[in-house]
Amino acid sequence: MNISVVIPLLNEDESLQELHDWIAKVMQSNQFLYEIIFIDDGSTDNSWKVIENLSLANKSVKGIRFQRNYGKSQALDAGFSAASGEVVITMDADLQDSPDEIPELYELIAKDGYHLISGWKKKRFDNVVTKNIPSKLFNWVARKTSGLDLHDFNCGLKAYKNEVIKAINVSGEMHRYIPVLAKNEGYGHISEKVVKHQARKYGVTKFGMDRFVNGFLDLITISFLSKFGKRPMHFFGLWGTFMFLFGFSSAFYIGAMKLYRVANQIKTILVTDNPWFYIALTTMILGTLLFLAGFLGELIIKGSHQQKHYKVKELVNLKH
Repeated sequence: MNISVVIPLLNEDESLQELHDWIAKVMQSNQFLYEIIFIDDGSTDNSWKVIENLSLANKSVKGIRFQRNYGKSQALDAGFSAASGEVVITMDADLQDSPDEIPELYELIAKDGYHLISGWKKKRFDNVVTKNIPSKLFNWVARKTSGLDLHDFNCGLKAYKNEVIKAINVSGEMHRYIPVLAKNEGYGHISEKVVKHQARKYGVTKFGMDRFVNGFLDLITISFLSKFGKRPMHFFGLWGTFMFLFGFSSAFYIGAMKLYRVANQIKTILVTDNPWFYIALTTMILGTLLFLAGFLGELIIKGSHQQKHYKVKELVNLKH
């Protein structure tokens, strides 16, 4: 199997036949052995029916249908689990990604040895105010934070070496940061390719402005997890210990000064009237809580196992 094309979708029944025909034409003209894996993320239109019909006409078409809408990350994770191609290519189902890019993406992975190639939609047909400008800001922050020199983290058109997608776990809304996840797993041979972006032909976008807010929050999360995800005690325990010692030392100093003043008959105030006493007490409590958070984090990591946060309803040309 040369190529697995993984396509997450939600209510895209109008575009699926055209997308399939386009991909099949590219594959056949290049004599690739391939599979197309459609992941129906809880569509309420006829998307699944179209996928079933495509699978009957073409055995290379495979389908995964979710019980309900779980999100793009979960759809990609399911597709990655099922993919068996040497190179795995992801694209959106709305025809804005061009299948004509597939041969070059395949060459970059299979022949040039890259672990991951991310598409860069240098020229876009989206709304400038609501999508393009926020996207540029978002990608700038992602570059600075992750250390990856990519211009378009959120581009759905990407190519991966198979072992990369088997090594990462995509959950929550982390699909934007798959290159960062790959880098954190030791797959650092990552680059990008300028790809053609096409105007949407059918339907409407499924993402609103909230994706940028969620994206920034996810970026903070993944930055923290990349450094301390496997050793939370190193972060929480360090700060907890520091805060507890600071609070304890402050409380000890306040108590010692109180005893000194009393012993030398120097006028003094009650310890409970000293605002520093409450600051010290609060710092000690916070330090203890942070230390416990790190300890519990270590226990959770050691006792946890990977869980799939989605439920598959039906499969086509795939086994459970």
